[in-house]
Amino acid sequence: MCILAAKARTARVASRRIEDHYMAEYPQLTPEEEDRIVESAFQELLQAYLNSNHRKKVEKIERAYRFAKSAHKGVRRRSGEPYILHPIAVAKIVITELGLGSTSICAALLHDVVEDTDYTREDIELNFGDKIADIVEGLTKISGGIFGAQASLQAENFRKLLLSMSSDIRVVLIKMADRLHNMRTLASMRPEKQLKIAGETLYVYAPLAHRLGLYKIKNELEDLAFKYEHPQKYAEIISLINSSEEHRRKVVDEFVAPVRRKLDEAGFKYEIKARVKSAYSIYCKMEAKKIPFEEIYDIYAVRVIFENDDDSKERVRCWEIYTFFSDGHKVHPDRLRDWTSVPKANGYRALHLTAMGPEGKWIEVQIRSRKMDEIAELGYAAHWKYKTGVSDDDTELDKWMNTIKDILANPEPNAIDFLDTIKLNLFAREIFVFTPKGDLITLPAKSTVLDMAFAIHTELGLHCIAGKISHKLVPLSHILDSGDQVELITSENQQPEMRWIEYCHTAKAQNALRAFMRKNRPAMVSRGRDVLARFAEGEGFELNDNIVSKLCKSLGLNSPEDLYERVGKDEIDLTADQLKNLYKKRASLLSKLLWNPFASKKKNNSSSPAPRTPINRKEVYELHPDIDHPNYVMEPCCAPIPGDDVLGFVNDDEEVVLHKVSCPVAMRLKTNYGPRLVATRWGSCAECFIAKIAVEGIDRMGMLQDISSTLTGKLGINLRGLNINATQEVFQCRLTVQIDNLTTVENICSALREIKGVQKATRIS
Repeated sequence: MCILAAKARTARVASRRIEDHYMAEYPQLTPEEEDRIVESAFQELLQAYLNSNHRKKVEKIERAYRFAKSAHKGVRRRSGEPYILHPIAVAKIVITELGLGSTSICAALLHDVVEDTDYTREDIELNFGDKIADIVEGLTKISGGIFGAQASLQAENFRKLLLSMSSDIRVVLIKMADRLHNMRTLASMRPEKQLKIAGETLYVYAPLAHRLGLYKIKNELEDLAFKYEHPQKYAEIISLINSSEEHRRKVVDEFVAPVRRKLDEAGFKYEIKARVKSAYSIYCKMEAKKIPFEEIYDIYAVRVIFENDDDSKERVRCWEIYTFFSDGHKVHPDRLRDWTSVPKANGYRALHLTAMGPEGKWIEVQIRSRKMDEIAELGYAAHWKYKTGVSDDDTELDKWMNTIKDILANPEPNAIDFLDTIKLNLFAREIFVFTPKGDLITLPAKSTVLDMAFAIHTELGLHCIAGKISHKLVPLSHILDSGDQVELITSENQQPEMRWIEYCHTAKAQNALRAFMRKNRPAMVSRGRDVLARFAEGEGFELNDNIVSKLCKSLGLNSPEDLYERVGKDEIDLTADQLKNLYKKRASLLSKLLWNPFASKKKNNSSSPAPRTPINRKEVYELHPDIDHPNYVMEPCCAPIPGDDVLGFVNDDEEVVLHKVSCPVAMRLKTNYGPRLVATRWGSCAECFIAKIAVEGIDRMGMLQDISSTLTGKLGINLRGLNINATQEVFQCRLTVQIDNLTTVENICSALREIKGVQKATRIS
């Protein structure tokens, strides 16, 4: 096996060398010049380490560098640069942006050695010891492995990432540094690869960075992914941010001037800086609220960071600085967030307030000590610097690790389900609820009574029938608010049902329910067999072994027992027409009952269709929106139009299926089916697309006439539908128009906003 593994690694390296040869964009340099560049990069890394507070194990780091350099000799990245520059860059991120020490630096330098070369874990252990070998092995497990045809490589990798993290969190921190450098150098990849990597970064790595408190890295990952998914929108937002910088600086200086005087008088040592919202966050808010850049009030926030030498006075000093703002500014009463007494689940601590600034705009203020700020930027990575024993922060980290272990103890057989389940716990917001005795329970936002029951104890969740809040009975599905004091009501006779899964918003609750259902599989199989038999008999069909076998095959199930179990759990809902189709050997039930991204939705009426030319996924695919014969399949879930950022997905019939890049379905495709993606660009556009536009404003006599005349008379737009409603003085209108591209939609919205009384006109996605 060792010989085979070595040969496989050698073949993989040779393959990458060949591929990299054709992708080379690196300038042609002599070996001596390349050596100087590599040595210079390593010296920068070494200097960053020497400038840190860690113990000076320079000799060990130099040995790891020489070892990695020798192992990767002759190998190049896709950009054409020597491969060793990548581990050096990852190690530099580890020390400068994560603040980790020599063990992590050595592991970062060696992180690809076992995966990509003939060296083994034993070689690493022999030269660098158990701990570094364990971390490198954990990083290798994340990247390597053999998976079933139905499994998602990325989801399986993520499962391994969490398994490794439960033993040593440095594994995931180095993996985050690795992903960050890959995103920074994504320009050298092919377009469809860029979409795949950007998609999985937004889907997995950015939420994970957030959950670990790595806010700086999370923001950069999101912005880089946004840059490759929506290049035009990214450029527009960055341009708007840069053009407003001077004005922003003046507003902030005027806002903090009185506070600076009070801080100086009180003897604080401090730093005040303006934090600009990330381009991706601005884009998300513009899309969610359908507002232009100019209407986003929190594009920037003010951060006050003060020096503090006494942890016992840290919280008091935060509130003292709060009074400096509240004395001179109007403070928004509903936007005070105290994370100093109850930290977020990822360890984040700060005091947030929102005050009225110049020009009548609200400005968010974040008050932190230097320690709070470093933990906010580095998350759990900063805990090594301040660790002096068991602390509350360690306890919080342990809680999350225990949650991960609970999920891993009951893994879902389907890797995609597992990925969706684990993302439930990468929540950005938490709520705090209390038991009748006053115990504090932290849950994700939108958690229910059932989630709280399972959070306390699995048996409590399995037998819970309702909750009581402020002496009022509420059902299991009731969504809790922060501050609720909840009494749980149970019954010995209560039995869980599969529909409860809809009430669960935490991974622990979902996994506990599924585990219970698996234990009760024989009963579910028996129930499903009876339900299916009664259904077939009632519809006049004979349910023989042949039909059951066909049904299993169409659903991708391994045995009749699996089919009966799913029917017994009410996960499959058959209709008479669907069963009739199966008897007539018509369309597969898979497309009726389960979402299948590979299935073609177009039917060719020709008796002998012409063979399709396979799509070349390495080239940019030009879209031709011909009315009768478009060269793609349009998905109704997001209805893209020319001008939208779209990705192509090649189905089993070699058809290109279109989705908007921001579509939730596209997110799953990018993460789980990367090899089927193809980069696209719009060709010539015919006026054959439908767009919907929302209009609202102050109602008046003649408003409807002005809207219709603007569209049909002034712009010459084919109006296909119009629905308008007025409540007192306010009207809302929904338009359906036939257009050729996104620019036309933007022109329509601009023209509508010029009508007297119209306050807002935006496209409905």
